[in-house]
Amino acid sequence: MQKNIAIVMGGYSSEAEISLKSGEVVYNSLDTRKYSLYKVYILKKKWVVLKNNIEYQINKNDFSFLVDNQHIHFDCVFNAIHGDPGENGTLIAYFDLLGIKHTSAPFYQMALTFNKRDTLSVVKEYGILTATSFYMHQRDNIVTDSIIKKVGLPCFVKPNRAGSSFGVSKVYKEENLTTAIEKAYEEDEEIIIESFLDGKEVSVGVIEYQNELIVLPITEIVSENDFFDYEAKYMGKSQEITPARISQAEKEQVERQAKKVYQILNMKGFSRSEFIIVDGVPYFLEINTVPGMTEESLLPQQAKEASISLSELFDNAIQQALK
Repeated sequence: MQKNIAIVMGGYSSEAEISLKSGEVVYNSLDTRKYSLYKVYILKKKWVVLKNNIEYQINKNDFSFLVDNQHIHFDCVFNAIHGDPGENGTLIAYFDLLGIKHTSAPFYQMALTFNKRDTLSVVKEYGILTATSFYMHQRDNIVTDSIIKKVGLPCFVKPNRAGSSFGVSKVYKEENLTTAIEKAYEEDEEIIIESFLDGKEVSVGVIEYQNELIVLPITEIVSENDFFDYEAKYMGKSQEITPARISQAEKEQVERQAKKVYQILNMKGFSRSEFIIVDGVPYFLEINTVPGMTEESLLPQQAKEASISLSELFDNAIQQALK
């Protein structure tokens, strides 16, 4: 009997449109002979299943919907929501309460890894190298000289809980720091300011595949812009080179550190970690637990290099979840 699979997409953040694209790719890649697939739009104004261009309201009491007088319940949820509420643990806690299996890590791990400051605090205790950072809340006074004294210039200003480079700025001069901070606060009431690491940026996926934890081929990121911003990520303003042009020693170090980060954080399912390699040494930036799933996205590129198709990648995630 076919399993009912909900592919949840959308969300409440600036990443909603990107999530909808990821969800569509997942929906179109999975085998309809094996699964009954349903596109579930989770948006601020509505939770609906879209089937044959008709919207069916989701019953939030049990995450089911009614069609032709039949209640449809889901055997598993494929989480394709970047940002709030799919990547910050909120939705995952809801599914856990309902006993619905899903393709993501447990809710605590999702909440932890969505918070850049807290993630860095955990991994640093295990010897993972990171950039020097300065945390701020929106209620804090902005004292630019104190910030610069700690992180130096140039520096990066980032929302603490956001993705896709929304609200991120690279700051070269102290007089531009306040504007960058205010921009970041538009995405989140918490921000993190990090020192600039002058090195080679790489991204690496770590996933559970066929009951084994594997590290995918590493991608080197060469942005045409000043850094790997939204335009570089989604509008073709970067080169994404897989496998990365790094030495064997650097490759082994990044693979070892990425796998270690995954295990330290007690992850499950998908992950994609970002590093800067400085003088042969990788520095961890952040981990993404609901990475982009379009054919152009980094993790699918890495899977392809490892001879894993999109269909195999997504099917494996469901099978791992159902176990």
